[in-house]
Amino acid sequence: MNPAASEGAHSSEVISPSPSSSQLGSPKGTTISSAPRHAIAPRTKYKLVFLGDESVGKTSIITRFMYDHFDNTYQATIGIDFLSKTMYLEDRIVRLQLWDTAGQERFRSLIPSYIRDSSVAVVVYDISNRASFLNTTKWIDDVRAERGSDVVIMLVGNKTDLSDRRQVTVEDGENKARECNVMFIESSAKAGFNIKPLFRKVAMALPGMENASLPSTDKKLNLDKNNVAADKSAASSSCPC
Repeated sequence: MNPAASEGAHSSEVISPSPSSSQLGSPKGTTISSAPRHAIAPRTKYKLVFLGDESVGKTSIITRFMYDHFDNTYQATIGIDFLSKTMYLEDRIVRLQLWDTAGQERFRSLIPSYIRDSSVAVVVYDISNRASFLNTTKWIDDVRAERGSDVVIMLVGNKTDLSDRRQVTVEDGENKARECNVMFIESSAKAGFNIKPLFRKVAMALPGMENASLPSTDKKLNLDKNNVAADKSAASSSCPC
């Protein structure tokens, strides 16, 4: 496999957890400073893989988190994109590797290999598209098949800015998360709502500071279907939901 690779972006956030979990629904629950703490080198890396149907906003969530930017022009992800970001929390420093996967059916065979060594799966749906919500069961099943219970799963109902077209209620999302034993949050990449709280909640749920086996280089990869061998069939599994 010889994918074309170019130097990718890396950025840092200083994040102080809020004193109350009830503040998670509001961006005010997170204190952010743009100045990195150069005196302490981040040593622990965690791989976050973003999953979900096409056009639910996976790339937009990552872009908002990385650059505080939203692009109104939709451009489908081709294969896999990879970026990294360092988060400086109150009691730990973590480096997140954000793997953005394509939602199109033709790329599904590539995804299990990226789930396999992930620490976190972020399963995204569009609150204005009920089919994308129903399909989260399949995405969660895929994660469980590859990682069992040894993974943090975050269910994200994106595009809350489209509340007038909502097809999935907050209660629907909460019930699905409860049934599947995963975390849940709603967000809007367009409005910037709950993006930093989303990643803070994930970061606080990560396992302890064990040595990670992820590569040390920060790159952005664009992999197309022609230069990645199709993954062998994964063992079947079923989400309790």
